[in-house]
Formats: sequence, C-alpha cells, structure tokens
Amino acid sequence: MSSAISRAWRPVRSLLPVRADLQAMARSPRRDLLAGLTVAVVALPLALGFGVSSGLGAEAGLATAVVAGALAAIFGGSNLQVSGPTGAMTVVLVPIVAQYGPGGVLTVGLIAGVLLMALALLRAGKYMRYVPAPVVEGFTLGIACVIGLQQVPNALGVPAPEGERVLLVAWHALTDFAGTPNWTALALAAGVAAVMLLGARWRPTVPFSILAVIAATAAAQLFHLDAAAPIGDLPSGLPAPSLAFLDPGALSSLLAPAVAVAALAALESLLSATVADGMTVGQQHDPDRELFGQGVANLAAPLFGGVPATAAIARTAVNVRTGAGSRLAALTHAAVLALIVFAAAPLVSRIPLAALAGVLLATAVRMVEVGSLRAMAKATRSDALVLVLTAVATLALDLVYAVILGLLTAGALALRAAAGQARLDQVDFLPELPGEHSEEERRLLAEHIVAYRIDGPMFFAAAHRFLLELSEVADVRVVILRMSRVSTIDATGALVLKDAVEKLNRRGIVVMTSGIREGQRQVLDSTGTLDLLRREGREFTDTPAAIEGARAYLKGAGVLPVPSPRKPPAHKPSAVGEEAAR
Repeated sequence: MSSAISRAWRPVRSLLPVRADLQAMARSPRRDLLAGLTVAVVALPLALGFGVSSGLGAEAGLATAVVAGALAAIFGGSNLQVSGPTGAMTVVLVPIVAQYGPGGVLTVGLIAGVLLMALALLRAGKYMRYVPAPVVEGFTLGIACVIGLQQVPNALGVPAPEGERVLLVAWHALTDFAGTPNWTALALAAGVAAVMLLGARWRPTVPFSILAVIAATAAAQLFHLDAAAPIGDLPSGLPAPSLAFLDPGALSSLLAPAVAVAALAALESLLSATVADGMTVGQQHDPDRELFGQGVANLAAPLFGGVPATAAIARTAVNVRTGAGSRLAALTHAAVLALIVFAAAPLVSRIPLAALAGVLLATAVRMVEVGSLRAMAKATRSDALVLVLTAVATLALDLVYAVILGLLTAGALALRAAAGQARLDQVDFLPELPGEHSEEERRLLAEHIVAYRIDGPMFFAAAHRFLLELSEVADVRVVILRMSRVSTIDATGALVLKDAVEKLNRRGIVVMTSGIREGQRQVLDSTGTLDLLRREGREFTDTPAAIEGARAYLKGAGVLPVPSPRKPPAHKPSAVGEEAAR
C-alpha cells in the first residue's frame, strides 16, 4: 500500500516548490526587491484597468494581481514569471460577466484551475511548443485590437453600451460621443497614452504609466474635472474567501468558457515563460510546473473576488529587465500591491476611468510587434494567411475559436506542403544492372522493366495523387519501386500502395520493391500490403537485387532468352591415367 501511495505521490511532488527556490531567493534579495517594486508600479494601473474592463471593477483586478501573483510565483515553473489579470483573459471574461455575473466568474475560475492542474499532472506542458508562431502573432494582434476597442467608451467618457461585440460597442460609443462630446475624458486618455508611448522610447526603464496616471488624477482633482469619472470606492483590504456566488446550476453551460480560460492561461503563461528564458542566460522554466502554478492561482483568485489570471508578458519582461533573478521579485510585486490595497484604497479610487483607458490603449499599441508581423507576413503566403485569419477571428469571433481556427489552418497548410514534397520519379536502373550484359539484353530489359523512386512521405494528403501516377504506368512487364527514401507512411498510404499494386497485377504487371525500412513494416503488415509485396519473393533489400529478380522473372516468362548450357570440355586422361590403362 505504501509503495502504491509513493508512486501516486511522485508525479505530484515533482510539481511542488523545492528547496532550490528558497536558495535562489537568498542570492541577491536587494536586486529582487527593487525589481518587484518596479513591476508593482507598472502593474498597478494595468490591474485596475483590466479589472474595470472585465466588468467586475478595479478591486477585482487588484485582488487578482495580489492573490494570483503570489501563488503563481510560489508554485509556478519559472523564476521570473509575473502573473495577474491580462488583456487576453479580460476579453474572455467580458461575456461571462455580462451573462452570469460574479458567480459565473468564480465557477469558471475554479473549473479552469482544476483543468490546468490536470494538464500539469498529464505532463501536457511540452505540447504547447507546437503552436505555430503565426498563430501566436495573429492571436496577439487580435487581442491588442480587442483591448483597444474595449477602452473606447471610457476614453470618450460615455456610458459603456450594452453588447459583447467590441466592434459594435465601440461604434455605439463613437455615436454617443458625437452627440454629447466629452473632451475632458478624451484629453486625459490621449494624454496618458501619449506619455506612456513617447516616454517608453525616451527612457524605457522609467514607469511612465504610473506617472501619467498620477498626473491625470491630480489634474482631475485640482481642476475639478467633473467629466472625468473616477474608479469609485475600493474596499480597504481583500475580501475573505467565499463560495457565496457559486451557481451549481450553471456548471454545464460554463464548462466551455472554463475550457477556454484554461487553454488561454496555459498558452499565454508558457509563451511568457519562454520569452523570459530567452531574455536571460541560464534560466529554464518547467512547463508542467508552470501549468500547476497557474492552476493553483486560478483556483484561489476568484475566491477572493478576483478574476482568472495568467502570466503577463509585459510585466514579466519588466521584471527581467530590472534585474530579477528569483521568485522573490514576483512575490514583492504582489506584496506591494497588497499594501496599496490596504493603505491607499481611497487614493486609488480617485483615478479617472479615462486615465486607465489611456493606459490600456498604450498597452494595446505596445503589444503589437511591427517587426515580427512584417517578418511573418514576408516569410511565406501560408504564414501570412494564418496570421491574418487568426487576428480577424480573434476580433470577430472568440479567442478560443480563433486559436483553433488558426491551428487547423496552419495544420492544413503544413499538410499541403508536406504532400507536395512526396514524389514518384522514374529512374534509370541500367547503371545498377548487375553482371555483364549484351546491348540487346540491355535494350530488352529497358523495354520491359521500369523503376520508380518514391521520395518523401506517403500519407493521406499525398497518397491518392501517388496512386494516380503509379496506375498510369506504361505497358511494361515489371515495375520496381525503390522505397528507401520514403520518410513516413500511414495506413492510408499503405492501402493506396496496396491498391496500386493490385491494379498493376490485374494488368499483368509484376511489382517488385526494394529498400523497405524496418520502421515502416508494421503499417504495411497491418494493412496486408506487405504480404502482397512479398508474394512470390518480390521484396528485395536493395535495387540491384530487385533488378536481378526482375531479370530472372523475364527469363522465366520467355521475354529474355535463356542462354543454352555450354557443353563441358572433353575429358583428357592424364599421363598417369594412360599409364594405368595400359
């Protein structure tokens, strides 16, 4: 019993914090503390803004940044990752909040947390690396557009119109603004966004977001700008954990959104961890442990009034650039934000919504890497198509549907490209003809034998074209298939090959093969193709042996002349024999 428990516990134990995490935190605590403080300053307006955008209020964003930020730092698989509310997650949550309210968010968060922990136990983290770069870039571009459009009502100072489609909401907000323009809100939003974008070019290490928000808040208070609506009252502290809003009746309808949240948290977190590894030397994240940490964070954050969270690429990048070396930096970021929640809630509540809209507008602009988009668009037509399709689907449909559509399109185009590499080429076999042959015999062999070399994969996307080409072989007696260059073969390819051989046999054409690889025999055997190829000894190890077998077959069929046996020379008795005969 104890050994069974030990075996069951071992996978879980590998996902939990280890002593090396504490040792890393003790190496350079001053540098980590400074990095964490810097990240907290950058994260504060983002947490407030994403909380407001989700529909649950600024306090939800702060609670998420504190709870999820601390737990993901402790249990996650990266030493440098910073987690909290993000724009991508906000996009998913808006329709959930609109339809189900806080109870729906809590339910989705709990289910998503369990799913992420299950993915970690199943060791699914390594599979995230197979997401193509055009899908990621298109997804990011689409999210940036959605975040920007979500901020239009607050940036224009008009009430947020009802609806889930951001394009329609932004259009209605523009119409309302045209009827009753609020130039104060527009000026605050534009000013904050301009300060952030221009300041980042001038001094990238300075947290211009918090400086711009402070300036906008001060201006709104000093000049009594009534048109600049503030965030509103914030609670002085985190609420106690509660399941009061959990709606068991909505579990079935919220399962699909929960899967979307879990998939998004996994994708964005592992992408962020990969980016962090690339920005440093010697850091390597554990993808399965990262999934487990995000699962724990998403289980806990909604219980404290927060929203589902994920790793934030922008905040993680700031963490790395300011010298963070361990999890202490992310923990410091969460602690500083918690201090703000407890000590400065009245001040934070005065921040104008338009200022937060400006922060998120600038964030959306900075999410778009123009150089990466240009490079991806120029790479191949397939990459450009996948990028544009994923971005448009993200904007018009749903994030998860967009990723699925992008993956399916990328997969279909990749299959098409792979299928195009499969070739069936006729080759000259005479240079490899074994033995000495007269010109007449060479001519007869060339008339009755044709050799084809199969290059590349034989799978479902290319198999039928292969069958068509092979079935149109001219009227010969023997076809030699050289299969040593077949890279892979699936059941469809094996069945198509079997069909082609049977069609040729019905036409009286014998098919011989050479160079079948050991790794491909199982699929050929399971479909009965190998038995057909082996019939009457028609499978050979190499091409010369196959040509010799074809030559022997043609002689047996009377196509090639069989040389008459030579008469043995007359026996001459030796001198000893002659002497004995006498």
